[in-house]
Amino acid sequence: MARYGDIMKVPTTGASLQTAKQDKLTYAGEKASHTLAQTDKNRMEKYRSKINTVGAKYGIDPALIAAIISRETRAGNCLQGGWGDGGNAWGLMQVVDVNPNGGGHTKRGDWDSEEHLSQAAEILVHFIGRIRNKFPSWSAEQQLKGGIAAYNMGDGNVHSYDQVDANTTGRDYSNDVVARAQWYKNNAGF
Repeated sequence: MARYGDIMKVPTTGASLQTAKQDKLTYAGEKASHTLAQTDKNRMEKYRSKINTVGAKYGIDPALIAAIISRETRAGNCLQGGWGDGGNAWGLMQVVDVNPNGGGHTKRGDWDSEEHLSQAAEILVHFIGRIRNKFPSWSAEQQLKGGIAAYNMGDGNVHSYDQVDANTTGRDYSNDVVARAQWYKNNAGF
């Protein structure tokens, strides 16, 4: 059981049209997020064991880890030698930002390793904790969604639950990730 709320109980509006257009979809919302997740499903299979191990270790639903991998790197398909974001971000989950003006992280492990996934999970847990402290009256599911948004843009950019994605990439990051996670949970056994 995940320690940070139930991903299946987190309300979501899904992907924006901007995000959906990366696969030339002409629709947005949960349906677009589900289509994007499904497109990545076969590539995701090679990481299943590592995702499950890291999820259990950190109390994160494996479906959420898969969803972040899908959103960030399309299950590794968008990386060049493990790098994304113009050479600033490392690995499947891309939160390992080596830019000193960004996250200033030092990468751990190979881009597709359990060590990398653990480092990214630690960063996610850190941000969920920051959101818990910042918004103690939010439900566990609201804090989880806020933590997902903070994973993308930092907790200083999360100001309210109603506008949780106001500053995220595509203005839909947490909503898209949640919808993908729900798809992976329901349809891919994560």
